[in-house]
Amino acid sequence: MTDAPHLSNEATGAETLIETLVDCGVDTCFTNPGTSEMHVVAAIDKVPGMRPILALFEGVATGAADGYARMAGKPASTLLHLGPGLANGIANLHNAKRAGSGIVNIVGDHATYHGKYDAPLTSDIRSLASPVSSWVKSAPDAASLAPLAAEAVAEANRSPGHIATLLVPADSAWDVARMAAKSLAPSAPPRVAEADIVAAAKRLKGAAKPVILVGGPATYEEGLKLAGQIAEATGATLYSDTFNKRVQRGAGRVAAAPVPYFGEMALDAMAGSDLMLVIGTKAPVAFFAYPGKPSSLVPEGCEVLELCEREADINAALSDLATELDAHKIKPALQPLNRPDVPASGALDSVSIGNSIGALLPEGAIVADEGVSNGLWSYILTAGSAPHDWLNLTGGAIGMGMPLATGAAVAVPDRKVVCLEGDGSGMYTVQALWTQARENLDVTTVIFNNGAYQILNIEYDRVGVGAPGEKATSMLSLNEPVLDWVKIAEGMGVEAVRVDTAEGFTAAFAAAMAQKGPRLIEAIVP
Repeated sequence: MTDAPHLSNEATGAETLIETLVDCGVDTCFTNPGTSEMHVVAAIDKVPGMRPILALFEGVATGAADGYARMAGKPASTLLHLGPGLANGIANLHNAKRAGSGIVNIVGDHATYHGKYDAPLTSDIRSLASPVSSWVKSAPDAASLAPLAAEAVAEANRSPGHIATLLVPADSAWDVARMAAKSLAPSAPPRVAEADIVAAAKRLKGAAKPVILVGGPATYEEGLKLAGQIAEATGATLYSDTFNKRVQRGAGRVAAAPVPYFGEMALDAMAGSDLMLVIGTKAPVAFFAYPGKPSSLVPEGCEVLELCEREADINAALSDLATELDAHKIKPALQPLNRPDVPASGALDSVSIGNSIGALLPEGAIVADEGVSNGLWSYILTAGSAPHDWLNLTGGAIGMGMPLATGAAVAVPDRKVVCLEGDGSGMYTVQALWTQARENLDVTTVIFNNGAYQILNIEYDRVGVGAPGEKATSMLSLNEPVLDWVKIAEGMGVEAVRVDTAEGFTAAFAAAMAQKGPRLIEAIVP
């Protein structure tokens, strides 16, 4: 440990905590604090270098931390109020864990001597944190806070990114500590053994119809280029996970087809494949079980070869495999620039919206996609747009889109962020709009307003329970009362417009792309 340069000899544990986080490179905190965290709030006020960003709901804070990590390539912190505050943020921590995003959660706790009194907010915070964290520790005293903070950051930075949760009893925060702690280097990701690389190359060359499935950093530009070279060298078809942490796509980049969401479509797409080489992810499975339908999405007769898990050095594995296949000099297939035409007029639906976005999306844009049943066409129709990043709902817990976009905009404020959001899922974390307005973030949110949980209408049919009756229909509809997204957005300080024609959407989206700051477009779709 070292003397904290910004702190006096009477520094509190909370002050050494914040000093250590900043010195370790964690300089952004998405927060919704309470009484037990007030000394940490005071420390953020006193210690230079930490940017606090208030969220009105903890699920916004955790989702924003996920979006920040995906785009910044380093962890943000959260500051949450006791067990119930953490519980409010767990859904988006689940998504972040599935993404492999690095986050340092700071969760306040009652003072060490207060727990025995079983105050109303007492809870088992460790049990709440464990399912969505790879590291959970509590600071028994002020002196331990800074060293544990350094450990937490190192864990969050461990490949591919992990969630570390540090519990901070109130007295550990307010007692005198005096010293911050040195940063710790995260453990290096393991390299794939040479023998495994050689074996994978041999199997690929010997397969009649191989597929390569990539995930994690293999969906970034460098990894996709290597995977594309390997695919060209072996005649393999290149796939990515259905939902990815971050895909760098668009003109001039290698395209990997996402495994289709519906299981029967996935199996049809890969039918006849005899080898599936899995790199940085796992073999595909159906999102849900359906009566009479398979859970595994590996075609019958296809052998699965898992080269490396996501904790490994994935790009090094791809590079080593390309070397073994003499593929580094091969030019991979690149996506050409092929923007769709802007719809001149007509009905507004997910196809016309996708055409407008594909035609107008600026280079370097970031798309946070929670369009659910309406988002697929936007993904398809932006394939040939200028280079951009696409962020998916990795864990399936809805309420991710607007928080993810918020964090991405904080991480890279010079890039346009577009959030594709369903009306039902948007209501889970609608408070993100307020944070976007407060921080003047450059986010354009497109609400697909179809007045229903449309994906659930689809799933209701797929599980085979027959036609929905009156009560079932009422549980899937959002039309009584109708959600007015323009008023909702304006009530949180975000400029908004409602459109119901293709030309109206094109005009609204073009205007949003030409201006900076938060905006919302409510698109009335079937």
